[in-house]
Amino acid sequence: MNHTAWPKLLVVDVEGNGANPPDLVEVAALPIRDGQADTSMAGAWLIRPPRPVTPHAARIHGLTNKVLANSPAWKEIANQVHTLLADAWICAHNGHVDYRVLSAHLPTWEPDGVLDTLRLAKATYPNLPSYGLDALLEHVKPDLTRAPAVGRHRATYDAYATAQLLLAMTDHYDTWDQLVAAAVPPGLPGAPKPGEEPTLW
Repeated sequence: MNHTAWPKLLVVDVEGNGANPPDLVEVAALPIRDGQADTSMAGAWLIRPPRPVTPHAARIHGLTNKVLANSPAWKEIANQVHTLLADAWICAHNGHVDYRVLSAHLPTWEPDGVLDTLRLAKATYPNLPSYGLDALLEHVKPDLTRAPAVGRHRATYDAYATAQLLLAMTDHYDTWDQLVAAAVPPGLPGAPKPGEEPTLW
């Protein structure tokens, strides 16, 4: 696939404090440029949530209330996140979740489209026993040698891993429109309207 013709695209990942609805404790946004993850232009933020991080959430991502005590509140960095994500497509694993959480925190933001690597993987690799991120990374085995050292379940690592997974799967598609048809969940921004899906004819 010719990646140079892609629109502005950022792979995103968010981590929450375990509340319902969640408060953000970490956001990462990694641009894809010319078929590569551009770490030099990535955005990454730790956030002090208004409600405490639950013990369950802290066990998953390691971001405790003590770790986040000196981080900025969301209102202090929201404009930075909005600026980076403006006029762009986003991509995430189980993308509707990240889209919903980011939209709740950025009420005036709307992405141009939402690519979901979970949906894309089901179209690209049918009949796998699992489509969780760990299972897909084991199946695809992308190069993660340059992934952030913080490890899984941190937003920066997961965004990088998701970006490599996305780029590996694009080898199975000839055009951006084909990728969109396979990867954008119905009802989310960027989803093809009826009659717009690419066909063989």
